[in-house]
Amino acid sequence: MLDALSGKFPVSVITGFLGSGKTTLINKLLKRPDMNRVAVIVNEFGEQAIDNDLVEVSSEQMMLLNNGCLCCVLRGDLQETLRDLFVKRRNGDIIDFTRVVIETTGLADPAPVMQTLMTDDMLLANYRLDCVVTLADAVNGIEQLDTMQEPVKQAALADRIVITKSDIAGEETTAKLEARLRALNPQAPIKRALNGEIELEFLINVGLRNVKGKLEDIERWMGEPDEHGEHHRHDEKVKSFSLRFTEPMTWNSFSQTMEVLSTLRGSDMLRVKGLINVTDHKGPMVIQGVQHLFHPPVELNEWPSDDHSTRIVFITRNIPRETVANLFAAIGAVTETA
Repeated sequence: MLDALSGKFPVSVITGFLGSGKTTLINKLLKRPDMNRVAVIVNEFGEQAIDNDLVEVSSEQMMLLNNGCLCCVLRGDLQETLRDLFVKRRNGDIIDFTRVVIETTGLADPAPVMQTLMTDDMLLANYRLDCVVTLADAVNGIEQLDTMQEPVKQAALADRIVITKSDIAGEETTAKLEARLRALNPQAPIKRALNGEIELEFLINVGLRNVKGKLEDIERWMGEPDEHGEHHRHDEKVKSFSLRFTEPMTWNSFSQTMEVLSTLRGSDMLRVKGLINVTDHKGPMVIQGVQHLFHPPVELNEWPSDDHSTRIVFITRNIPRETVANLFAAIGAVTETA
């Protein structure tokens, strides 16, 4: 089988609210010898591209989007920039980078960036979304989560969460923020950065890299739900849960179920990841989506373990677990595992 993931440049999306330390973190990472072949795309909200001076990387390695926000109106510019990067690399006009880092503005919703990487045919041929890293400021994080929507969604969509400024905020305040973030997104591992320093291994090689489907890769990518398949601690609106089905389902029934969900509640289906046991397929289908858009499914060569159950992780806003499970039962004609 042709490996649908090999040979693609991994893309890391670094997000987090204003003042959370994104630029500091990137600067620290780029000073590492093993991160010297990275193309950085920085987005600055406003007329002055402040981060152009703060990100310490040669102009040959960096392309700056400084005319607005990546999250919405400039999705086309992000596509053009990534295409241009690939062409210039192929032609030898810039360094032969091996990884791309996108720093979003603090006001950005990361979902459109993720959707761009999932749906543009040219980008799909050359890039793969490796991870979304969300930074949370320990000093101001709790108040931001309480009063604004952007930090909540940034945390909910994350594959990895990094808490910054814990040395300033103190242990008690930092612990409260960490508990709040775990409630929002139980699948995402959380670590604290000290002066912008954190292990590189925590931030890269998070996503699926090939279709061999190693068990540890699958578990790291999906996260580990509790034994009941549901995380009971959650934000008032944002919920995280998983569904498990032991019986195979047809791809048509799965697609119809997800299409109904996307049509009716797409904007509130923040993120979906899963392994689907499809009838008459040797290995599982890997699916991932952000709101109403889904990445083209990838079939693994074989199951990564003896467990052939369908497992789907959902992060939703105002969508109860029962609603999704009942829809699968009604449309997919499959009943959730007890």
